[in-house]
Amino acid sequence: MDRCALAYQLHKEGYNCAQAVVGAFEDQIGLPHGSVLAATGGFGGGVGGSHEELCGAVSGGVMALSLLAPYTGERAEVKRKVYALCKEFRQRFADVFEKTRCGDLLAAQPGISEKTAAARRMELKSHCDIMIVTAVELVEAMLEEAGAE
Repeated sequence: MDRCALAYQLHKEGYNCAQAVVGAFEDQIGLPHGSVLAATGGFGGGVGGSHEELCGAVSGGVMALSLLAPYTGERAEVKRKVYALCKEFRQRFADVFEKTRCGDLLAAQPGISEKTAAARRMELKSHCDIMIVTAVELVEAMLEEAGAE
């Protein structure tokens, strides 16, 4: 499955950045169809379209990682693991785009580069599409490295 293409398609259908990213992993998450899309409905545009908070693509990546490596309060080491995983994801995103806040990213308009292989392969031009596809690419890489995909 080309999760990057799926995320791109979800965004084209009108889903926000967070929904598009987490929706690309819906088949692995195991919740009823549409649940993850509903749960991330308010995270687009830097939370509620304000552009003031964390990029929706980053929020969606964190949500996907959290759902695929869940911490439900049972053991502190599981909590530390998911925190570390999500912190690593946010850092990798920042390594690519230098920022993680929606408004800052919109102002910078970083575009594609050698660090955005999937966006380059798909010949994407739209800012949010590049953020979405790169977030999916990073989550996939992290899951593969962890042996979870």
